[in-house]
Amino acid sequence: MAGLVNQAELNPALLPLEWLMGTWESDGPGEGCFPTIKPFRYTETLHFSHVGQPIINFMFNAFHAESKKPMHRECGFIRMQPGTNKVAFIIAQNSGLVEIEEGEVIGQQINLQTHALARISFAKKPHVQQILRAFQLRPDGKLEQTVSMATDNQPLTQHLHITYRPSS
Repeated sequence: MAGLVNQAELNPALLPLEWLMGTWESDGPGEGCFPTIKPFRYTETLHFSHVGQPIINFMFNAFHAESKKPMHRECGFIRMQPGTNKVAFIIAQNSGLVEIEEGEVIGQQINLQTHALARISFAKKPHVQQILRAFQLRPDGKLEQTVSMATDNQPLTQHLHITYRPSS
């Protein structure tokens, strides 16, 4: 039902990620670059929610900063290995890439790296081969994300950097 507020308590397995929950809006445009593309600026909304299970649901929506046209979309799930600081993101992207990133939660920081990648048979080349992703809640209450990637023909290089503020 639209407008229904989630009344479920956060599953105890997710307590290390409680700081991530809610909606985040870009705090000014983020910057994207890669050796094979023209640099760009983008805005993005992140939404992290739960229904009481030991899983966080997420949706990321990016828009071109100048034209406002939709760009990248990602959705998926976040799981923690109970009793540890190990975390996994299961991500489906609108580009046809599906990935599993695994890593650790250390305080209010998440560091992830590619564990598995799959793509649709007609995905645009060059193909992504590796992704590193980091989230950090800064002391000023803003969330920062950095994404690096490697493709068939480019080594691991920073691709995205953006800072978010909590949505009001």
